[in-house]
Amino acid sequence: MAKYLDPKADLTFKKVFGEQKDLLQSFLNAVLPLKEGTEIESLEYLTPEMVPENPAKKYSIVDVRCKDNHNRQFIVEMQMYWTDDFLQRALFNTSKAYVRPLERGDAYDELRQVYCVSIINDIAFPNLKDEFYHRYVPANIEHPENTIKGFETIFLELPKFRPSSVSDKKMMVLWLRFLTEINESTKEIPAEMLENEYLSKAVGIVEQSAYTDAQRMAYDKFWDEIWSEKTLIKGYFRQGHAEGRAEGLAEGLAAGCAEGLAEGEKKGREEGMKEGLIKIANNMKAEGLSISLIAKMTGLSEEELKRCFSTQNFVE
Repeated sequence: MAKYLDPKADLTFKKVFGEQKDLLQSFLNAVLPLKEGTEIESLEYLTPEMVPENPAKKYSIVDVRCKDNHNRQFIVEMQMYWTDDFLQRALFNTSKAYVRPLERGDAYDELRQVYCVSIINDIAFPNLKDEFYHRYVPANIEHPENTIKGFETIFLELPKFRPSSVSDKKMMVLWLRFLTEINESTKEIPAEMLENEYLSKAVGIVEQSAYTDAQRMAYDKFWDEIWSEKTLIKGYFRQGHAEGRAEGLAEGLAAGCAEGLAEGEKKGREEGMKEGLIKIANNMKAEGLSISLIAKMTGLSEEELKRCFSTQNFVE
């Protein structure tokens, strides 16, 4: 019985999509929103650009770059887990590829469409619970149907993928099933994959027997590094959360104490002033002044004065 490696790993992902143009072309035509007649007909691999990387996350992203017969550029990234800075990285890569011709001194009309496809083995957009496919383009906020052509970023959240949600796009379903269902525990390949020439070829590439012992060791090391990075990131998150909570609690207590003292002082002053006015009102009462005149001179209402003392000696 054949055994398989997970196609999401650095080694296998590059062998499937970074060395087989026909498989990458099939995948891109399946997942990109290309209109009929504008599909990719041929590809040419490009040398990956050196972009700033966080050393703590150097194993988490695998990317493949290419251009097609229309001179459109494509960046395909496999991201093993998600943090907010990965979104910025995707935007940086897309915009950098878009403006690169101008760095060589070419005119603006040399700019070509750039597509960035980020395949994410994690939850990136938890607020969009039932959506795994996310397409971003520059758009008019008031009229989102009006977009600016230039570059697009596509995010595919693999944990949210369900074949039934895209049953009308057979090739997309097959490729995403390949990425989500094939791994070391796979015992039998679905018939529909083996019946498709592209998927059958991809499955053959990830068979364990196709790899040397050294490659298998590199494969195992990749997953060890991924788990180490995830543990590190989670540790930073927990530490930051705990520190933020403690700092927020301290600030809240300090603010609460200050507010309580201020409120107490204010209330004390108000009550003291009122007691003083009531004493003055009693003295006025003893002099035989009317309740209406006392109210006018002290600022206390007649109702308050009547509640404080008997009015039987007042002159009405």
